[in-house]
Amino acid sequence: MDTNKDFDEGRLIRRCQQGDSHAYGVMVEHYKERAYYSALGLVSSHEAALDLSQEAFVRAYRSISKLEPERKFFTWFYQILRHLCFNHLRDRARHARPFSEINVEEVQQIVDTSQNTEEHIEQAEMKTAVWRAIDSLKENDKEIIILKDFQNMSYKEIAEVLECPIGTVMSRLYTARQALKSKLEGYFDE
Repeated sequence: MDTNKDFDEGRLIRRCQQGDSHAYGVMVEHYKERAYYSALGLVSSHEAALDLSQEAFVRAYRSISKLEPERKFFTWFYQILRHLCFNHLRDRARHARPFSEINVEEVQQIVDTSQNTEEHIEQAEMKTAVWRAIDSLKENDKEIIILKDFQNMSYKEIAEVLECPIGTVMSRLYTARQALKSKLEGYFDE
């Protein structure tokens, strides 16, 4: 039942709204990875992303009766997750780990086991530079890039999530990508 082919979101939502916790478990299983990566993109911390995505699922379950039938679950859920993430950033900004540090262990493992160490070091440096550039963007710019380029949301879905017109989404995405490009030019000019 939890395969994409058999995943009937509307039916599952109706079952959840009738108190079926198993149906909600199917929803969580279907969206947990996407929720985690959305939170990770916003808070830049593995542990916080796990905690916040789990807390968002708990809050969504408590409020599932408020979900309007025509809305997609994830766009509704993302509002809850986003609110939790922004509160976390506001309350614990100095404790958040930079996004660029997330894959340090992975990068070190690649370097340690690589036949072509120079190539892997260059790739790791580029990857680190990209994440540092993303991490240094304004919160809104970072969020819209993550939604479009990492979560692969459509303009319509982003507009629903951010509660703004599609034209605003397109404009904000263009501005965010220009800011990222500018930051990256600074990293690679050195």
